[in-house]
Amino acid sequence: MRGVASEALDDWRLEPARPDWAGGLRETWIPGEAAAQARLNAFLDEGIGGYSDDRDRPDRDGTSRLSPHLRFGEISPRQLWHAARFTAAEHPRSAGDIDKFLSELGWREFFRHLLFDVPDLADRNLQQHFDAFPWKRDARALKAWQRGLTGYPIVDAGMRELWHTGVMHNRVRMVVASFLVKHLLIDWRAASNGSGTRWSMPMPAPIRRTGNGSRAPAPMPRPISASSIRSCRARSLIPTAAMSSAGCLNSRSSPTT
Repeated sequence: MRGVASEALDDWRLEPARPDWAGGLRETWIPGEAAAQARLNAFLDEGIGGYSDDRDRPDRDGTSRLSPHLRFGEISPRQLWHAARFTAAEHPRSAGDIDKFLSELGWREFFRHLLFDVPDLADRNLQQHFDAFPWKRDARALKAWQRGLTGYPIVDAGMRELWHTGVMHNRVRMVVASFLVKHLLIDWRAASNGSGTRWSMPMPAPIRRTGNGSRAPAPMPRPISASSIRSCRARSLIPTAAMSSAGCLNSRSSPTT
């Protein structure tokens, strides 16, 4: 707006510099309202076909990729809802996939409202009888999980995708979370760095809080390729000998199935 004093966005130093750990984020996303609208249009024009099935396939680019734009208010759920409805009216064959997309959008809003109504939900069990669960303390296993070095390809691919892009496929998130709490038997609140402070999953990358209050990334290995995800099967296991190399879990800390 003319005549109104304003600061340059670059002067706010919002992006990391020392170290600069956001290279993968820049490769993956274009922030801003215009980019969000462009992504929505591209999804409804080219990506909605087959969404009902493809959204469950980590080896396919079958999701909307709109979640970061929603998260930062660059586009609203209402905008998505009405744009999708208009598309369904114009292209009746896509109505089934659009209904599924809107269903997922509704689930997102449900959980957002749940967090609003229960502000401490991110720090406590919703069902209190889990408070007495006998969690294990295994720093090495936890560190391997955080860095994508468990030896389980689908788990490691998800964690490295999170590091590089800031997001993780919805089905892989379920596998990764289940692996932590049901296989490693580690408390979901214990996902932390060596000092015991919270290892922040909701951030745009796996970030640990340093002693001076700033944020810096934990060192990560190179990303696993998409072919590694495609070749992985839900019931496949990596031999213990292979898992023991390069920081992977050893035979004492590897989970049983």
